[in-house]
Amino acid sequence: MNTTPEFQIPDDFSLVQGGPLFQLFIRSRLATSGLELLHRRIIFFVLLTWLPLLLLSTLSGQLLGGSVNVPFLYDLEIHVRFLLALPLLLVAELIVHQRMKIVVRQFIDRNIITTEIRPYFDACIVAALRLRNSVWMEIGLIAVIMIYHFIWSQTATLDTTIWYAEGVASEQHLSLAGYWFAYVSLPIFQFLMFRWLLRIIVWTRFLWQVARLELYLVPTHPDKAGGLGFLAGSAAAFMPFSLALGSLLAAMIAQRIFYEGAKLLDFKPEIAASVVFMLLIILGPLCVFAGQLARTKREGLVRYDCLASSYVIEFERKWLRGGAPEDEAFVGSGDIQSLADLNNSLETIRNMRIFPFGKGTVLQIAATVLLPVLPLALTMISLEELVQKLIGILL
Repeated sequence: MNTTPEFQIPDDFSLVQGGPLFQLFIRSRLATSGLELLHRRIIFFVLLTWLPLLLLSTLSGQLLGGSVNVPFLYDLEIHVRFLLALPLLLVAELIVHQRMKIVVRQFIDRNIITTEIRPYFDACIVAALRLRNSVWMEIGLIAVIMIYHFIWSQTATLDTTIWYAEGVASEQHLSLAGYWFAYVSLPIFQFLMFRWLLRIIVWTRFLWQVARLELYLVPTHPDKAGGLGFLAGSAAAFMPFSLALGSLLAAMIAQRIFYEGAKLLDFKPEIAASVVFMLLIILGPLCVFAGQLARTKREGLVRYDCLASSYVIEFERKWLRGGAPEDEAFVGSGDIQSLADLNNSLETIRNMRIFPFGKGTVLQIAATVLLPVLPLALTMISLEELVQKLIGILL
């Protein structure tokens, strides 16, 4: 693979700083090359997706009531989608942009990428940035979303009358606000949402290519991941994205609890699937290093076991079989400390993980997805009963 001067490597690495939409943001002064002006993008998309729905539902008399069971202002899912989840997707862009540069730089700063493989590593970055900038990826995503929405317009989301449509279930006909929702607001939101999946594909492909290089991994590294423990920090950058998904899940469940009489426990499969899905797309890309880490652990155990065998044999000959010089005192000798250090190194290798993340990272992602769902537990128990139980536990 050959490198090119097209990018400053690896300081220019960014999963979000490219593509047609990013260039449009810059030309329209909704963003800078460093993804500043976040507040402008949030305001722009809220005005484009949520405000027209508010105005059109007001004009049709479905803002607070009218002939529907779910007026606009009572549609929790809509407000969470466009006033909370959508801004979180934009916030995630800035955070991922800032932190991924640091993460990728660690491959160099920690000497995991040696001088011999540096050109190949640089080529991996160039390939990732070219894929990120692909026009066809975003065009294909737009086409898929628009085709889906021609189908969606015939499908009800709730089994009741709602502000964006007249009629129920298969007999629904979109209102004017419904057409804006179906063909403007929702496609925009889903484009921003699914574009994250494209970025994760780019991230996965980049890591997979890097994992094929001969990385310099140290089995005794204190992070218990051969020196790749820093990759777990990339999971934190995706937390706004996880929170956005959790918020959508909570709003969907709340909508059905309030208007269809469902119960929170009815959605255990959906909740579990959302957690598993988020774990897969955030931590799944890091698993490509499992092979190298497992090999590093095996080879480290063999090498250090051989070293330990040689050392303890010499130690026994010297101190237990009279091999030590008569004038060398056992007390104060560094041999015991060296033996202890060798034992600690072996223990570190035995505890080495084959994935560059631990249980804490898994729990952190799961908690982020579940956090918006927790308030819905109050639908199963009154606040008064909950407070009484908490007081009983504390006292």
